[in-house]
Amino acid sequence: MNTDRDDFIIAIRSAFLQKGAQQTFSLLVLMLFSLILLILGSFNFKGIDYIKIGVKEVVYRSSFIVSVPENFFKKTYVVTNDHFIFYNEYKKIKSELEVLKSKNLIKKFIILENYRLKSIIDDYLIISDEIIAKILIDKQSPFSRSIIVNKGTKHNIKLGMTVLEGQYLVGKVIEVNFLTSRVLLLSDLNSKIPVSIEPQGIQSILSGTGKDDAIIQYFKKNNIIEDDAVVYTSGSGGIFKAGIPIGKIKNLNEEKRVSLFSDFTQLSFVKILSYEKARIKAAAEAKLKAEKKAKIKAEEARIKAEEAIKVEKARIKAEEAIKVEKARIKAEEAIKAEKARIKAEEDIRLKTEEEKIFKELNLKYGSKCRKKIFNKLYKVGTPEYRACVLNKGIKIN
Repeated sequence: MNTDRDDFIIAIRSAFLQKGAQQTFSLLVLMLFSLILLILGSFNFKGIDYIKIGVKEVVYRSSFIVSVPENFFKKTYVVTNDHFIFYNEYKKIKSELEVLKSKNLIKKFIILENYRLKSIIDDYLIISDEIIAKILIDKQSPFSRSIIVNKGTKHNIKLGMTVLEGQYLVGKVIEVNFLTSRVLLLSDLNSKIPVSIEPQGIQSILSGTGKDDAIIQYFKKNNIIEDDAVVYTSGSGGIFKAGIPIGKIKNLNEEKRVSLFSDFTQLSFVKILSYEKARIKAAAEAKLKAEKKAKIKAEEARIKAEEAIKVEKARIKAEEAIKVEKARIKAEEAIKAEKARIKAEEDIRLKTEEEKIFKELNLKYGSKCRKKIFNKLYKVGTPEYRACVLNKGIKIN
């Protein structure tokens, strides 16, 4: 009965939703319809039960369908709002991360170098004063990338000095005039710089492409260079100080492209400086390295010579063993030939003796074995005849 009351209440509420004269009529009809259903339901008619089930299904399904748009818009609003919140937080975190990366690149390089080489800072002892220069002309062609700055010999600019934008390497000074200088950018086709790829510690050469990036050249194929690995100057050759950040690796098929940290199309001011190297110490270290390399090469040559001598002795020993084996085989073959000869001679001797015995017995018993007109014996010369003679004239069954 409780279920029937619920259906009755739902019907009344639906009736009140109508307007005007239709509302009164709909209410009366629904009340009458509900009373009839209640009265007939007490008699347990199957038809009434089916009608009640159908009404319930229609009401429930309609309620669900009506609530779908509302739930959809509510969910869409929540998702959209969360998206904008997360996006704003993402932009904020990304900007903070870029700032931290730019500040910690040099520190990261020093830590990695300390783990592998213990000390690299002793390689350069004196740093010149920084000279801030403004870019006057940006020379860009399909093959060259260079800039003209407003500092020259008057401002103590020299050939080979390092050019930076902030902490990032831009290039080096290749031409100096009184008031201006020309700087060759890293992206120029003629730019070749020894670099170190961290954290793998791979040594290679960075070459310009003539565009706004560079490429890694002359590295071993078995060296695995990962995406986003950071490229620094290695300090080899004394051109640049070790540890100046350059860019990040961006693999493109088999090419190892480097996305440079500095955007050369947006350069306005650069920083020019030089690193004075401890020449005496460097020369001594170079001499020690050369001596060590010479000793290592001499030791390697001695080891190779000893190995070659061992290989030659082993070859001679093997050849002698082969000769001995061949001689043994020949001796065995000679023994076999001698045995065969003796056996052949023995066979000949036995055959000769057998033939002699046959001839003697043939004289005595040939008539007993020879075939005649009235006896069934053997024809002369046949194996049967020979066997009969050797059997002293006794016929063989």
